Amino acid sequence: MWTLYFTPDTIALASLLTLEHVGAPFRIEIVDFTKNAQRSPEYLRLNPKGRVPALVTPSGTLTETPAILQFVAQSFPKAALVPFDDPYLFAEVTSFNSYLCGTVHIAHAHRMRGHRWADDPAAWEAMRKKVPEALTEAFSLIEAGYLRGPWVMGERLSVCDYYLFTIARWLEVDGVDLGKLPRVVEHRARMTALPLAQRVIAQYESQPRSPF
Repeated sequence: MWTLYFTPDTIALASLLTLEHVGAPFRIEIVDFTKNAQRSPEYLRLNPKGRVPALVTPSGTLTETPAILQFVAQSFPKAALVPFDDPYLFAEVTSFNSYLCGTVHIAHAHRMRGHRWADDPAAWEAMRKKVPEALTEAFSLIEAGYLRGPWVMGERLSVCDYYLFTIARWLEVDGVDLGKLPRVVEHRARMTALPLAQRVIAQYESQPRSPF
């Protein structure tokens, strides 16, 4: 049995959707950011980064969304959420998820977590103002070259879709002009229509939300 440490309205949704997709045996522990639970001694012993998601397994605790998604997909290969049989396609999945993690999600975080990078409130405000531009640029690249079909990798849904969907749910609040991203918006709508996504969001996104 695995345990996913999860907070609503965070990137942890991508891991939760992937776990549900493959039918993994797991339970959820809500990390209540409204009570600063991510900085509690108990949680920091589990995940010194003080963030979500964290996936506790019999082998140890995994953090970082790309690693969790790959681990879950590789643990349930019949779900075919990653093309492990094709080294190049597997590398492309890794490349896409790395871009979401290292560029897109970081740009989003500049809207409300500027304190991670600077101490000056004026710098925080400058970061916030830059977010719509930075995310529009990032999502324009995805729009133009990284949606091969109905899904990111073409005709088969993959972990990339759950990851992209999670971040794309924040486009409006991040000030991005959706009119410039018709294919991204269509992908988000396609994901939203999945019964699994509807069920998971209805069940878990009503929990205490991240205030950040």
